[in-house]
Amino acid sequence: MPSFCRHNRFIERCPICSKSLPDNQTGAGSRGRGAGGAGAKRRTAGSSRSGPGASGARSASRSAGQRARAETEQLRVRREARAQDDGYRNALLPGLHASSDAARLADELAFAAGRLAGLRTAPPDLYGEIRAVARVGELERACWMCFLTAYLSPLQGGEPFAGVRMALERGEQPSLEGIPLGPRTSHAPERGEETLRAYRHWGAQRVAGAQDGTPAEAFLGEPSWTPQRRFERIFERLALPGFARMGRYDLLVTMGQLGLYELEADSLHLTARRGAEPEDLTTLGAKRIFGIGEPIYLERRTRALADALTLELAALDLAFANWSAPERATLGFGSDVLDVEVRERARATLGL
Repeated sequence: MPSFCRHNRFIERCPICSKSLPDNQTGAGSRGRGAGGAGAKRRTAGSSRSGPGASGARSASRSAGQRARAETEQLRVRREARAQDDGYRNALLPGLHASSDAARLADELAFAAGRLAGLRTAPPDLYGEIRAVARVGELERACWMCFLTAYLSPLQGGEPFAGVRMALERGEQPSLEGIPLGPRTSHAPERGEETLRAYRHWGAQRVAGAQDGTPAEAFLGEPSWTPQRRFERIFERLALPGFARMGRYDLLVTMGQLGLYELEADSLHLTARRGAEPEDLTTLGAKRIFGIGEPIYLERRTRALADALTLELAALDLAFANWSAPERATLGFGSDVLDVEVRERARATLGL
């Protein structure tokens, strides 16, 4: 009868206890012969198995191996581009050690500030249409146009609102199949129109004392709320399935800048990554810029940076996202829309 060792293995197969057997020698040749013999026994035992069960097991093993090789071939290692440390240090940006990174951040802050100013003073293309629709009393349609713009995201290039216009032409519950999506879209094709339906349902449920409320009424909230309080509460309430943080934030910022509602960002509302969701670009940028990952400390350092630059807090949302992305998301504006004064002030404050 085979005997077991203290390691709960057959004693002749245990790499430790097998050395105590009388026929085992300590020489290298004996170990080689012993290992070869044991391996030969195992191979012989394995090859002696036959029948459908063994064939199926070998086939399953080959399939698993092929899948593993395919997954390995598809694996891509992503390395974040980092500028070389040139001794740059600034207390406002503790995570940056290269002056080129700080200069790029100053450019993105200038672009984001210029975009906000453009939304307030001379909104281009579809943004201008949204303001005009709201001013003639069609606030519900203006909200719907804003929502689709933030959810689908303007495209890069000469026709940034082509996808949003396609969706608007398809009615109140449009099919999103085949619609081009912008770089900051929240839409996932596998969800279909679930988020659009959730938006309509959200408006109906969020109006106190109304049987058939609308999103336009839900965005108003309580008349006594301050613009900061309204932004905070509506942002929390808009946590619809499939509507990511960046879409909700951009929606409320756009509505406030176009004058649809009194809305002013109270913070960046940074979020932690959950499950398999990709990390929000604004949150990722803030982590790298400030050299810390805790959301509460990120928000404090974000506010300190905005105060030091005398800049709207909302501008940091797009600036951080574009700084951490491989390409600047223009969101319906030209890439040359820069607030020169903000850039010069940022470069001076950041010691560039």
